Amino acid sequence: MAPLRSIIAAVTLCATAVAATSIDNKTYEYIVIGSGPGGGPLASNLARAGHSVLLLEAGDDQTENLNVSNWVNFNLAGNDPATRWDFFVKHSDDEAREARYLHRTWRKPDGGFYVGIEPPKNSEALGIYYPRAGTLGGCAMHNGCLTMNPNDADWDEIAQMTGDDSWSHANMRKYLIKLEKVHYNSTYEHGHDGWLDMTMLDPGYTTSADARQLSELAAEAAGYPSSSASALLQRDMNGAQPGRDQLVGPFGGVSHINPNGRRSSPGYYARDTAASGKYPLTISLETLATKIIFEKASPGPPRAIGIDFLQGKSLYSADPRSKANDEGFAGKVFASKEVIISGGAFNSPQLLMLSGIGPLDQLTKFNISPVVELPGVGRQMADNYEAGILSLGKRAVTGMSEIFPNFWKTSTSQLGIRDIYMWCGSFAFEGFWPGFPNRPPYFNETYGPSQYECAMVHMNPRSQAGTVELQSANPRDMPAINLNFFKDGADEDLQAIYEGVEWVRSWLSKVDPSAPDSLAPFEELHPCEGTIGKQNCTVESQKTYIKEQAYSHHASSSCRIGADGDEYAVLDSKFRVRGTKGLRVVDASAFPKVPGGFPILPTMMISEKATEDILAELYGRVHT
Repeated sequence: MAPLRSIIAAVTLCATAVAATSIDNKTYEYIVIGSGPGGGPLASNLARAGHSVLLLEAGDDQTENLNVSNWVNFNLAGNDPATRWDFFVKHSDDEAREARYLHRTWRKPDGGFYVGIEPPKNSEALGIYYPRAGTLGGCAMHNGCLTMNPNDADWDEIAQMTGDDSWSHANMRKYLIKLEKVHYNSTYEHGHDGWLDMTMLDPGYTTSADARQLSELAAEAAGYPSSSASALLQRDMNGAQPGRDQLVGPFGGVSHINPNGRRSSPGYYARDTAASGKYPLTISLETLATKIIFEKASPGPPRAIGIDFLQGKSLYSADPRSKANDEGFAGKVFASKEVIISGGAFNSPQLLMLSGIGPLDQLTKFNISPVVELPGVGRQMADNYEAGILSLGKRAVTGMSEIFPNFWKTSTSQLGIRDIYMWCGSFAFEGFWPGFPNRPPYFNETYGPSQYECAMVHMNPRSQAGTVELQSANPRDMPAINLNFFKDGADEDLQAIYEGVEWVRSWLSKVDPSAPDSLAPFEELHPCEGTIGKQNCTVESQKTYIKEQAYSHHASSSCRIGADGDEYAVLDSKFRVRGTKGLRVVDASAFPKVPGGFPILPTMMISEKATEDILAELYGRVHT
C-alpha cells in the first residue's frame, strides 16, 4: 500500500491540476509553458506574489513515482516511459564519424532498439540518444541531482556582454541564497528556508579505505598535502570563496536532495504551491503548447497574448507512448500580461519557430508566416563535452557508492579558470542510450566490482555551432538537432579533456601495486587501453577517441541572451524576446553559453532572477 502522505499528495494535486477543457478561452495574467527548472519556479513565484498564473506541462505528474522521488533511482527514472522523452541527435554532419559512435541507436525491423555499430539488416539509424523528461518538474525529475553554481566568471561574462550588472556573480548569488534550503555546514552564507533542498553527499573518506587512499592521491596531485584530503572533501562547491574559480582538487558534492534521500525539484515546488490553495496557480497537465498567439499592432511590435494548445496524453512524438492517431483536444488560452516560454533548449526554439519567430529560411521552408525574423533562434546551441577515463582495479573497489568530485584547470582554459569538473568512483558512465546503463554486449550495469571511473565535464567549450531546426510545421514532431561537436576550437578543447585524463592517470599510477591488497595496477579501458603507467597510445589516438565518443546532456543557448546589435541574440538581458512585447524565454536556452558544469542550478537561479525582473518591470521597482 502506498504511504498515506503519498496518497494525500496525489489526491490534492488532482484537485489543482486541471484538464485543458477547463482552461479553454480563459485568461490568466501569466502563462508559463514548461514546468522544469526555468518555468516551474517562475510560475510558482509569480503566483506567490499574488498573480494568476497558468503553468502548462505536456507530461503528467510523476512526483510520487519512486523512480523519481528516490534520487538514487535516477537511472530508472531516465528509462521510465512515464517520464522520459526520447530525443535523438547528431554530433556532426560527418556520417562516417557518426557511424563510429559506439552507442549509436537504431530502430530494428521488429520495432525495438539496437545500440552499437553493427546493426541488424534493414535497421534505421535514429542517432545519438539524448533523454529529456516530459513530466511535472522537467529534467530535474530524472537527473543525477548534481547541483553546482557556475564559476564566478561565467556570470560576470554575461554582465559584461550585456552591460547589465544584475548578472554579476555577486548579484546572482542572492538568487542562489533565496531558493536554497541547505542541510550541510558551511562557513559561507546560504539560504535555509528556500524551496530547494541541498545536501552534501558523503564521499566515503571515513568509511572506505579505497576512497580515502584515492582522494588523498588526488589531493597531492592538486598540490595539497594528503593529510588535507578530508577537509578538501568538505569544501563547499557553492561557497563564496575568494578566487573560487581557481580552486582545484577534491571538493564536497552538493545535490538537490533532502537528507532522507528524497529528490527536491521544481515539480514539488509547483505542485505544493498549487495544492496549498493559497496562491492563484493553475497547473494544466498533458497540455502541449502549439503556437503563440500575437496581437499585431501598427506601429509597434507584435504582442504575445496567448497560446494555442493540444490537450491529451503523450501527444508529443518524443514520448515513447505517443500514437499518431491520438489527436487530442485543441483550444486557446490567453494572458493579460505575458507569455513565458520555458520548454528547454530543444522545445523553446521549436515553439518560437512554429509561432513565426526565427530564421527566415526555417519559416518559409514550412510555410510559416513570419512574425519576427530572429536568425539566432535554434542557432549557436552549446553543450559541455563529457568523457572519462575508465579502468579496472586489480580487485574489487570498496565503497562502491562513494563518489568524490574534483576540479582541474587545463592549459587551454578559455577564461584562465578551472575548466574540468569530474566525479570519481566505482561506476561506469559512458553516455546515454535506450536502457542505459545496461549495454550490449554486457547487459549489466557495470563492468564488475573492480571498475573505477573519473567522468569528466569540460566546461566553457569553444564550439557553439549546434542547431535546432524544424522537421515539419506539426508541433507534435520533434525538431532536428545537430550539436556540431568540436566544429570550432577542437584542438584546444580536445587538449583540455586529454589533460584531465592525464591528471587522473598521474595519481592512479601512484597506487603502490606491491602494497598488501592493492588496487593497482589499474587496467585502463579507455581512452588508452592498457596498464596505467605502461600504455603506448599516441596522444592523437586518444584525442580521436575522445572526439568520436564524447557525449553530453547539458544543451543550452538556442535562444540566447546577447548584446544589442548581436545578430544572433534572441533575448535581451531581461529575458524578453527581441522584436516582441509580452514574451520571454526563461530556461537553459537563454544562457549565452553553458553555465558551468551543470545547468540545472543556474537555470533555477535565473528563474528567480526572471521573477524579480518581471515584477520590477510590472511595479516599476525591485520587488522582493
